Amino acid sequence: MLYYLFDYLAETGIPGSRLMNYITFRSGAAFVLALFIAMVFGRRIIDRLQLMQVGEIVRDLGLEGQMQKKGTPTMGGVIIIIAILVPCLLVGNLSSIYMALMLLTTVWLGALGFADDWLKMKRHNKDGMSGKFKIVGQVGLGLIVGCTMWMSPDIVMRENVETMEPRGEEIVVTGQNENIKAAQTTIPFVKNNNFDYAYLTSWAGEHAATAGWILFVIVVIFVITATSNGANLTDGLDGLCTGVSAIIGVALAIMAYLGGNMIYSTYLNIMYIPGSEELVVYMAAFIGALIGFLWYNAFPAQVFMGDTGSLAIGGIIAVFAILIRKELLIPLLCAIFFIEDLSVMIQVAYFKITKRRYGQGRRVFKMTPLHHHFQKPGNSGIEALIQAPLRAIPESKIVVRFWIVAILLAAVTFVTLKIR
Repeated sequence: MLYYLFDYLAETGIPGSRLMNYITFRSGAAFVLALFIAMVFGRRIIDRLQLMQVGEIVRDLGLEGQMQKKGTPTMGGVIIIIAILVPCLLVGNLSSIYMALMLLTTVWLGALGFADDWLKMKRHNKDGMSGKFKIVGQVGLGLIVGCTMWMSPDIVMRENVETMEPRGEEIVVTGQNENIKAAQTTIPFVKNNNFDYAYLTSWAGEHAATAGWILFVIVVIFVITATSNGANLTDGLDGLCTGVSAIIGVALAIMAYLGGNMIYSTYLNIMYIPGSEELVVYMAAFIGALIGFLWYNAFPAQVFMGDTGSLAIGGIIAVFAILIRKELLIPLLCAIFFIEDLSVMIQVAYFKITKRRYGQGRRVFKMTPLHHHFQKPGNSGIEALIQAPLRAIPESKIVVRFWIVAILLAAVTFVTLKIR
C-alpha cells in the first residue's frame, strides 16, 4: 500500500518519493518492519496464547528437559505469518504475480497448519488433522502454483548465449532480449545449467512442451509436499527450524536478487527471470519474521511455532525456490529437512521389516526425527544399529551445530552453480 502511495507521490516530484522504486530499499524496509512486528507484537501474542491456555502437549520420551516444555504456548507461527504479511502488503508490489503467489502460499499453508494445531488443542492430544488432509492441502497448493507458472504470461525467463571471441581466448556471455515461456530450471555441475523438462518428454513429439509442463507441475507438487513436511519434522528443538530456515532464506534471497537482475545474471551466466526481483522483498520480510520469532523461540523457548509455522515455512521455501527456478537445488540447500524426513522413513521401514522377519521390530537410530537421536546417550537400553554419540548432546549445542551445517550447505549450493 505504501508502495502505491509513494508511486503516486513520485508523480508530484516530492523528494524521496522514488525510494520505493529500489528493490534494496523496499527489502530493507520489509526486513525491519517484519523484525519489529515479530519482536514487539510477538510478546503480546504470546501473552494472549498463555491466557487462552494454548500450551504444548508433550509426551514423555525420556529426553533431558523435555517435560519442562509442557505448557509452553504453541501456535506461535501466527507471529511469523503476521510479520510476513504486513510488510509485504505495505511495501510490496501486489500486482506482481510472484508476490501474489508467495502471499497465497503463506496464507494457504498457514491456515492448514493453524487448523492442525487447533484440532490438537481441542482434542488435548497430539492427534491433529489427518495426514491425508495435510497432503491434499499441499498437493492443492502445488497444483495452483505449477499451473499458474504454466499458464501465466507474466512468468517467463531469458536464456544466456555463449559466444567465443574472434581470437578464441575468452567466452563471452550475452543475454537474449526476448522472453521465452519454457519449463526450464537450474541444475548444478553442468556447463549450460538450464534444464528443460521437455527434454524428458521428447517422446511426446509435437506435444513434448505440454508434457514437459505437466511433468514440471508434478515436480512442483512433490517439492512443496516434501519440503513442507521436512520443515515440520525439523521443528523439534528450540530454535532449530527457525534458525535453519532463516539461513536458507538468506541464500534464496541472494539467488533471487541475482536472477532478477539482467546484468548480474548475464555476468554470472545464470537464468534471468524478469520481475522475480520482487521476491527479494518477500524473502526479506520472511527472514526478518524468523529472526524476530527466534528472539522468543531460542533455548529455552517461550513459544513454539507449531504446525502453523512449520508447514508454512517449508512450503514458503519450496515455492520460492520453484519461482526462481532453483527447485532442483533444494535437496542440497534444504538437506537438513530431507535428512530429517529420511531418518523417519528409514526408521519406520526398518522397524516393520525386522518385525515381520524376527517377530520384534528393531531400530536404526535411537530416536527419530534425527535431531532427537543426538539427545539420547548410547547404550541407554535402546537397541539401535547406530549408538553414536555415546554421550547425550545438550539441546542448545545440537541446534547450533545444525545451524552451522545449514550455513555450509548454503555455501556449497552457491559453489555448485560455478562448478560446471
